[in-house]
Amino acid sequence: MKQTIAVLGPGSWGTALSQVLAENGHQVKIWGNDATQIQEIDHYHTNRHYLPDIKIPSSIHATTDLAEALADCQAILFVLPTKAIRQVAQQVAKLIAGKPVIIHASKGLEQNTHERISEILKEEIPAEKRGDIVVLSGPSHAEEVAVHDLTTITAASVNLSAAIYVQDLFMNEYFRIYTNDDVVGVELGAALKNIIALGTGALAGLGYGDNAKAAIMTRGLAEISRLGQALGANPLTFIGLSGVGDLIVTGTSKHSRNWRAGFQLGKGVPLDKVLDQMGMIVEGVATTKSAYELAQAMQVEMPITETIYHVLYDGADVKEATRALMLREGKQERE
Repeated sequence: MKQTIAVLGPGSWGTALSQVLAENGHQVKIWGNDATQIQEIDHYHTNRHYLPDIKIPSSIHATTDLAEALADCQAILFVLPTKAIRQVAQQVAKLIAGKPVIIHASKGLEQNTHERISEILKEEIPAEKRGDIVVLSGPSHAEEVAVHDLTTITAASVNLSAAIYVQDLFMNEYFRIYTNDDVVGVELGAALKNIIALGTGALAGLGYGDNAKAAIMTRGLAEISRLGQALGANPLTFIGLSGVGDLIVTGTSKHSRNWRAGFQLGKGVPLDKVLDQMGMIVEGVATTKSAYELAQAMQVEMPITETIYHVLYDGADVKEATRALMLREGKQERE
């Protein structure tokens, strides 16, 4: 059934997901606050800053008017930086009607509150104004989805029928969706793997090879799972698409902005210069701080996250921090 969907966020992932929806026959309205970018999408059907050389379906309508984007929609898809979610959700709550399903494809933890994105959306959009909340996450580069590379990700909701609704919206011959009811695990896997991707990039920047990559990704997954279980997640989620799957794609590819940022840090480039050069949000930087504080408060051991935190926020030398991590007291692997 054809649906009208508002996509909030015209970055690379928001644009790629809009393309999937439009190609599946849905009416898509994409919203952003950069008038020049929105005009480019609406008039020229391109988004050159984020997806060079990609032609966007002409059926997609782009607007800077949030009320226009939300009008008559059956679903709202948030694809915004974590730091923008709460403010935009507050605006959405004032404008929506008809109880649309709320979907988000963002990956992070809010600063200070340490809340997951679905928790923010639940707080800011009253239940009487919306349908269920669904998380869309998994191993996916927007650049590859845009050219129809084969991709599989997860739609998670406490209400499985809502997850199935989102599955039906997106699924096609190149974009496959699995459903899950473990919202906590899916969101934490999505957010925390960005921290480990900073680490894999940094090790590559230092000149280390595949052994080091395997080590940090495997042990990184162990500490993601530790924190996840402490917060009520199903441990099996972390060996699925939104866990190990997303960790592989983010921690091994130059498409990943977190990997690229870590690589520059490993090369000795200061963090502020790295972020200036990226030109896009590097979610792992803020998420590292949230995860570190959360782990400290819950007394969950996360040595890789702690090490990356000290590099990012205390100016620790990357090579010396790596050496100290390797020389920690011996442990059993299952610890």
